Amino acid sequence: MTPPLGDIAHIGHAQLFTPDLDASVAFFTDFLGLTVNGQDGDTVYLRTFDDYEHHSLVLTAREQPGLGRLALRTSSEEALRRRVEAIEAAGGTGKWTEDEPGLGRLYVTTDPDGHEHALYWESEHYQAPQALKPSLKNQPQAKPNRGVGVRRLDHINFLAADVLANAEWQEQLLGARPTEQIRLDSGKIAARWLTYTDKSYDVVYTSDWTGSEGRLHHIAFATDTREDILRAADLAIDTGVFIETGPHKHAIQQTFFLYVYEPGGNRIELCNPLTRLVLAPDWPLITWTEEERKKGQAWGLKTIESFHTHGTPPVQP
Repeated sequence: MTPPLGDIAHIGHAQLFTPDLDASVAFFTDFLGLTVNGQDGDTVYLRTFDDYEHHSLVLTAREQPGLGRLALRTSSEEALRRRVEAIEAAGGTGKWTEDEPGLGRLYVTTDPDGHEHALYWESEHYQAPQALKPSLKNQPQAKPNRGVGVRRLDHINFLAADVLANAEWQEQLLGARPTEQIRLDSGKIAARWLTYTDKSYDVVYTSDWTGSEGRLHHIAFATDTREDILRAADLAIDTGVFIETGPHKHAIQQTFFLYVYEPGGNRIELCNPLTRLVLAPDWPLITWTEEERKKGQAWGLKTIESFHTHGTPPVQP
């Protein structure tokens, strides 16, 4: 039985690995406008200005870029217990840990493809120091005076060897709702978009053409406006940030976006999906055919075969 929508409250944060920690930190602070909120050895914790929690992003030094864990906050201690019981009743395994600042216990498990997920409930609300206190008391932190100034971590797109198996794991064990998908002529599901909330999507699984498991397509940060994304493109050109494609508007989910690469080799999307919600409790799953997908990924832009999807990071300009 599919669990009720609402046990997962929202995406908490994502962890990225980077072979150049200093350059990656500079990208996220200077270009995107995040704030460093602590460091533990080779791990740096950063936050977006409108995140009520301790951190939105964890950067950890590793030889190769990629994804560490995706952390999801549950709606209560009871919801956390229900999801753990559901995972283990389905034959999944996990472990409890308490290894991140500002958070209590995390239950760490993996989806069928091996992407690490951490579920948690206990979380400290961020208290801004005097220099970062906002004038608007309903905002956790003052808006940054540098870079793009992204508002929040918006979604994550996983590459997967088997899209359907992973999407159904999200649906059956975490309570995610599918909102849109791509079905090839063969019947294979090539991509599926899912949400835990009223947002149109929080998590995406995209077919990994290499057949590999556990890889990342991108993580995405939300901006206030489309104009912020246009400004980000100008900033990228001025500061040497590699632009893969955009600005454009996706056909699926209608997200206005820009794809760039941070210096460690991870693809980052800047997106503006803030006005599109899925409010219908009986929202039908929208299916795009292979022919419809071929018409364009965004405003006629043909679907791109990206650098990182093929496993080779782009050369920085």
